[in-house]
Amino acid sequence: MSDFTETSSGQRLAVVDASGRSLVTVNDAGKAFVTRDGQAAWVLRHIALSVSEGEFVTVVGPSGSGKTTLLRMIAGITPPSEGEVRFGGELVSGPSSDRVMVFQSSEAALFEWLTAQQNVEFGLRSLRLPKSTRRERSAAVLDLVGLAAHATKYPSQLSGGMQQRLQIARAIAVEPKLLLMDEPLAALDAQTRRILLKELVRLWEETRSTFIYVTHDIREAILLGGRIVVVSQGPAASVKIVLTNTSLYPRDEFGPDFMALFRTIDHELATEVGDAL
Repeated sequence: MSDFTETSSGQRLAVVDASGRSLVTVNDAGKAFVTRDGQAAWVLRHIALSVSEGEFVTVVGPSGSGKTTLLRMIAGITPPSEGEVRFGGELVSGPSSDRVMVFQSSEAALFEWLTAQQNVEFGLRSLRLPKSTRRERSAAVLDLVGLAAHATKYPSQLSGGMQQRLQIARAIAVEPKLLLMDEPLAALDAQTRRILLKELVRLWEETRSTFIYVTHDIREAILLGGRIVVVSQGPAASVKIVLTNTSLYPRDEFGPDFMALFRTIDHELATEVGDAL
């Protein structure tokens, strides 16, 4: 379960009770966008969250609850309107190769005019690595995600699942400390999603990077997450509760522990959506 801290206004904020050294810290952060009439429309408000090195944390919540906005703030793509986000103790002020984001759609993320290997090497160029090193590393990560035999193919020649594997390969090639994933499997068919869910666990175990994975699917959140962050209904969404998942991988989605977690999260989300309606 989650711990709580209290703001100056007296509001109770859920905080991930992460063990070990904190890699990501979100301190009372929020994001607002200005409407046409000049008013602040809050997407997120009073977000407090801490994620330790090497954790696999999943974030689940209703549609429109600001889950993607939270990822973008941690990535440094979208600055918070209040509060702060820290990475390794340093204030996040912009994007970094230490924090890489994998998007829901591979179409916008991949370069159609580059082969699979060239797509992976593109991100490595920013690290100013020698060509030979780029080739070696790109070959290694393509093999890691099961695309070694497709290195010379273009994205249009790959299936949807392969394209998502390629996007993940490009992300892990730069060896980030933090991988942020925004519903990367949402557009795939059920069987491909099932396969890639297992692959994500394997990649996490092999790379030992820190993963933060956003989804609207409760089942995905439980299958993957060591901690599951449940976000409230927007607008001005916040962290409602954080649950610890102690089940060993691979997880049995028909087991009693899984079902208990599922019922708890389903109840929390149903309450949020019901209150909004």
